[in-house]
Amino acid sequence: MTKPAAQFVDPRDAGLRGLALSRPVFDAKAVERAEDALTALAESMEAWFDRDIDKLQSARLALEEAPDSASRLEAFLIVAHDLRGMGATYGYPLVSELAHSLCRLIEATPQPPPPPRMALIASHVDAIRAAARAGLKDASTPLGDALLAELRARVAKFATPES
Repeated sequence: MTKPAAQFVDPRDAGLRGLALSRPVFDAKAVERAEDALTALAESMEAWFDRDIDKLQSARLALEEAPDSASRLEAFLIVAHDLRGMGATYGYPLVSELAHSLCRLIEATPQPPPPPRMALIASHVDAIRAAARAGLKDASTPLGDALLAELRARVAKFATPES
């Protein structure tokens, strides 16, 4: 069975060029429904954020039980990476930055992680949990700035500089 030949489509010739957008695409009621949906979603996002923080702590405890387990380290990295990407979406850009520092540390850590690195991993998780618990949303507060600066400085000793 042969595959059909690829077809070149010039976007200037295809599409909805004749579509008139002179009137609003969405009416006021549609915008209102969208705003209501976002408000409802915001309440769920708090629960999702708390659940992700709990998953990070659980993954940390599992890693501490078996630091030589590649699967546990990978599971921990996945949760840390998720928080790195979602922290700002949850309204906590500081958590994203702390999780970014944690991911850099893990990626620069030999396997199994030696005890000093495990302690630094634990410090990152504790800082993320503290930021969430205290409502430290960004590094503009003295405590948030100090947490982030100290952890980044310690990670810089192990990780390669970011490009």
